[in-house]
Amino acid sequence: MKKNAIVSLADANYFPLLEELIDSIKRFKQSESIAICILDAGLTEEQKKKILKKIDELKLAEWDMEVPDYKVKDKEWLKSQVSRAFLPKYFPNYEKYLWIDCDAWVNDWDCIELYYKACNEGKLGITQTIGPGYKITSKVNWLFGKLAIIKSQNFKHAVKSKIPYDKARKLAFAPHINIGVFSLEKKSVGWKVWQNNLEQTLKAGNIFGSEGLAINMAVYIDNLETEFLPLNFNWITSNLLPKYDESNDTFVEPYLPNHKIGIMHLAAGIWKDGKDMRVDKSVEIEIQTLNGKKILKSLRYKN
Repeated sequence: MKKNAIVSLADANYFPLLEELIDSIKRFKQSESIAICILDAGLTEEQKKKILKKIDELKLAEWDMEVPDYKVKDKEWLKSQVSRAFLPKYFPNYEKYLWIDCDAWVNDWDCIELYYKACNEGKLGITQTIGPGYKITSKVNWLFGKLAIIKSQNFKHAVKSKIPYDKARKLAFAPHINIGVFSLEKKSVGWKVWQNNLEQTLKAGNIFGSEGLAINMAVYIDNLETEFLPLNFNWITSNLLPKYDESNDTFVEPYLPNHKIGIMHLAAGIWKDGKDMRVDKSVEIEIQTLNGKKILKSLRYKN
């Protein structure tokens, strides 16, 4: 029986990305001992039939917390903003869970192993979106050149969600934590801490981003024990483009020592001529190689 699981979620529109994620996992021999579990947030019958040949479990995503109908507006994929905080409920037969957003894909298996190691003893395994090359981490509006109005992602969402200001201030300049890739043990107290915060963030704030705010609160306010993994373990391409190592035919970090990208994450999309690479696989952008050349390349997974 498989002990650990990789979990993701998709609707019909993101199915091609989900397939690429699954294929990027299964190309590694080590994946044979890992369960692949998918939450269905609006897949077609044909799509479900297609991936059932490749995965271990498929469950229908639910609204695990009460969410007003007017906020949903038929966007079933928004269930990912709630259901990922309840993975042991959906897939109870595993010891550890590694969540990977469907607009991400696995480039290096070593990071998978380290995500599972990171969540030992109830810790949260996750990556902060800050590292070499990040020039801006928080936005600030200056009044009269002296007074600062904080515009950081966490702070804005916390205020909108009516989180008390003393707590919101703790999030204001804390490095943002992206919830698109994380690991937790089934027995971790982190699930309950996260769910309690999520209940609060959903009441007044937007659904989108609510689970991310809730996990940031768990780490920076509730002091959930966390193992912070390197940036290349959840490489968000819209924040900083990778480079390409032609000798080894792989994507790497753009700065020395040019570590191999572990998980490539297309969060927020990569746009060119009004087209999003997540939607149109033909989109290619100019990136640099380690030899200083510029080449056109897609950042999506290719078999």
